[in-house]
Amino acid sequence: MSEVVQSVILDDANNSLIILDQTLLPGEKRFIELKTEKDVWDAIYELKVRGAPAIGITAAYAIYLFVKKYDVQSYEQLYEHFKKTKEYLASSRPTAVNLFWALNRMEERLKKESKNTISVIKTALKEEADNIYKEDEKVCKSIGEYALSLLKPGFGLLTHCNPGTIATARYGTALAPIYLGNERGYDFKVFAGETRPLLQGARLTTWELKQAGVDVTLICDNMASIVMKEGKIQAVLVGCDRVAANGDTANKIGTSSVAILAKYYNIPFYVCAPISTIDLDCKSGEDIKIEIRPDKEITTKWYTKPMVPEGVKAYNPAFDVTDEELITAIITEKGIVYPPFSENLKKIL
Repeated sequence: MSEVVQSVILDDANNSLIILDQTLLPGEKRFIELKTEKDVWDAIYELKVRGAPAIGITAAYAIYLFVKKYDVQSYEQLYEHFKKTKEYLASSRPTAVNLFWALNRMEERLKKESKNTISVIKTALKEEADNIYKEDEKVCKSIGEYALSLLKPGFGLLTHCNPGTIATARYGTALAPIYLGNERGYDFKVFAGETRPLLQGARLTTWELKQAGVDVTLICDNMASIVMKEGKIQAVLVGCDRVAANGDTANKIGTSSVAILAKYYNIPFYVCAPISTIDLDCKSGEDIKIEIRPDKEITTKWYTKPMVPEGVKAYNPAFDVTDEELITAIITEKGIVYPPFSENLKKIL
């Protein structure tokens, strides 16, 4: 990769978290400082930091920083404050399971250290958050290697949303095989859907792939069919915010449409998902809560003047669920999972 952009940085000395504000890309590359619980909640909700792994990393470092500042004398007092902060941060994004996974992992470490001094507990939480970050980089590279084994040099690849390096610790999930292939001369031709409602494919995926020297072409979301029909796409690679026990996956709105088209044109549809996104307590996609975003994101946000008549209702779900029957394989850091997912997801875990 010609440039690695670290989107989440712990500034331990100043008790703050530094994040790349992804809402300003590609026009401006600005890092902002988060110091309060509300700062972090707003950054996650407003998608200043986004991507399931990056959200998990942010939550882990944030809750460490807030625990670090607690002036308490006992474990019981510390745990009471921790629980309140955890519940508050967890309310920022209901769909991304990595948020809850990271917070739960931090809580388990807290409980494990309950017999130690407050100082030792705080150090242990810093170590756990660091581990979450380091592990994610390894996870993404491993996903990339497995995914790359399914691809051939010169392939045309379609991706959706931004499953890239700025959404993770490094490499990304669905973009990881593209970066690795780029390093090895695979000469992929990547087509990125613009991805409504926040244009994360147009603003973010094309931005980071261009910086890395990858051949990338932007298409509107409703152009996926024609590029498939014209034979320009040999595989689809998408990320994921949650995998249900039966293999249904939740990802940015429009992913399900791409999967339906891929099925029709007999193009493999691969979901790149860290183990941390697999939620066996969630039986199917029907159990995944879909976040509804503000109307303005599709009516006014990207325009000088409103693009719809005043008073017209808007429906703006941020995610949709891709049915397991549309998915060729789910690629994890531990290997490639093929149907039947209800059986094989359990095995990979």
